Amino acid sequence: MQNIRLARAESLLKEILPSALANLNDTRLNALNIVAVKCSRGKYSAEVFLSAPFATESEKAQILKQLKKAHRILKEYCLEETGWFRCPDFKFHFDTQLESENRLDEIFQILQKERESKQKESQ
Repeated sequence: MQNIRLARAESLLKEILPSALANLNDTRLNALNIVAVKCSRGKYSAEVFLSAPFATESEKAQILKQLKKAHRILKEYCLEETGWFRCPDFKFHFDTQLESENRLDEIFQILQKERESKQKESQ
């Protein structure tokens, strides 16, 4: 039962946070994609995984700084939208898993092309 509630909370936050970010005045924050949200058992904290393929490492650091500053605004927005008594504290991270998967896809494509070219040469 607890897992269902936790999954519901994570899903709801994943749905609400993009609109909360869109209401902020920073265009870099408006363009962020929410990849996943992982809540702690008691919903005291939530890890929010972001994707920003357009940002460099220094820009990502600035984005994380801005998100810390906007933390209270995001919590208030979530409280209004959900009607919850309390909102979890957000910890923002950039998701590197998507980048690794994209690199792996590129590697697999290269290997496939090499395999196809070797088959053509052997025929």
